[in-house]
Amino acid sequence: MRKPKPPPPFNELVRRSAVSDRDRFAFLVDLSGRQAPPRDYPHWDVLRRLPPPEGITAEEWWLVLKLQRLPVLRPLPLLDRAGEPFRFTVPDTVQEQLHHIDMGAAGTIGIPQPVTNPQARDQYYVRSLIQEAITSSQLEGAVTTREVAKEMIRTGRRPRDRSERMILNNYLTMQRVSDIKAEPLSADLVFGIHRLVTDQTLDEEDAAGRLRRLDERRVVASMEGEVFHEPPPAEQLPERLEAMCAFANGRTPNYFVHPVVRAIILHFWVAHDHPFVDGNGRTARALFYWAMLHRGFWLFEFISISGILLRAPVQYARSFLHTETDDNDITYFLVAQSDVIRRALEELHSYIDRKSQEVQALESQLHGLTALNHRQVALITHALKHPHQSYTIASHQESHRVAYQTARTDLLDLHQRGLLEMKKRGKAFAFTVLSNLSERLEQLERE
Repeated sequence: MRKPKPPPPFNELVRRSAVSDRDRFAFLVDLSGRQAPPRDYPHWDVLRRLPPPEGITAEEWWLVLKLQRLPVLRPLPLLDRAGEPFRFTVPDTVQEQLHHIDMGAAGTIGIPQPVTNPQARDQYYVRSLIQEAITSSQLEGAVTTREVAKEMIRTGRRPRDRSERMILNNYLTMQRVSDIKAEPLSADLVFGIHRLVTDQTLDEEDAAGRLRRLDERRVVASMEGEVFHEPPPAEQLPERLEAMCAFANGRTPNYFVHPVVRAIILHFWVAHDHPFVDGNGRTARALFYWAMLHRGFWLFEFISISGILLRAPVQYARSFLHTETDDNDITYFLVAQSDVIRRALEELHSYIDRKSQEVQALESQLHGLTALNHRQVALITHALKHPHQSYTIASHQESHRVAYQTARTDLLDLHQRGLLEMKKRGKAFAFTVLSNLSERLEQLERE
């Protein structure tokens, strides 16, 4: 990835414009008050390649945008290496995304029924944990197939290599984040998350769950050695961590920050400070999830942002660089990440829609099978919507008001046809629907 070209210094543009032609400068100031800014909040490296509005140069266009942005930027308690604050604003494009997130991830209106169904939600929760664990690890270099990673997690086998260990760590970390979502952020909590994320994956095992030391200087650089980011020195990290926790818990700053904006800035903060020897990106994303769940955005137990980031890693990295090359304007990261969140929400809804359609198709197949009686069709239909439900002869007998022998015959027949799995539970047998139900129904149709 190429490092973005930094913008021309604002003060230099003002000095040059005001000195050379005061009337021209006055025109540009007036234009900044009349012209609507671009919705996508472009960086200079993007803007300089676009045709400027008629009658002005690219540099004048940039000056107009900076005149619009600077008065509305608000300082944050996050400081750069020189002690200058990062700043942000919430442009219209982010406001729109925040509205969709508020509506789609915090309340209950419009939430898909499978997620609110306590018996079906577990399969979506586990799917999200696995998805985030795999893709967050892949962002940091883990190399394995999804099928192998899923098999490891679902069967509980031990990881075979560092990549699998990273994925399992992320899976356990996401479970932990859900458990501690009500707790305020503290240094101990951050260290605990980092310890989970990096367990048995660091060259120096004692680096897990502690800050970088003075002799552990870290930079973010390209394959060619070009330095993209040099984090703050290690001696500043304890104080910066304390400031980060205060911000995450809403104690700073002294004005309202939308909870989603706060979560995104927390994500950026960890990545910028790079407080650990390794595992900073995974820790940053885990803390983003903590922040979202902590503020009541409960649907984020079912959402994976890393899958979106993995498909466009350069855009993810560039949003950090745009911030650091343009006067610490963190708005670039807000714009990029709010779009990622929106897309992740849309992907969840699309996934649930597909699964719902599959269930409906299976129900249609069931009703077309003349070999099954109406009681058997009703049981399988119920099991499709409640995949973790188990059935007994007694429960089937009670549901349909039939004799014990009739209920027993129904369930044993479904087991023999390969539609139900039968296991001994105490003195009785329990029946559950098989995972390959669709394939079995298709086979039954052909028989």
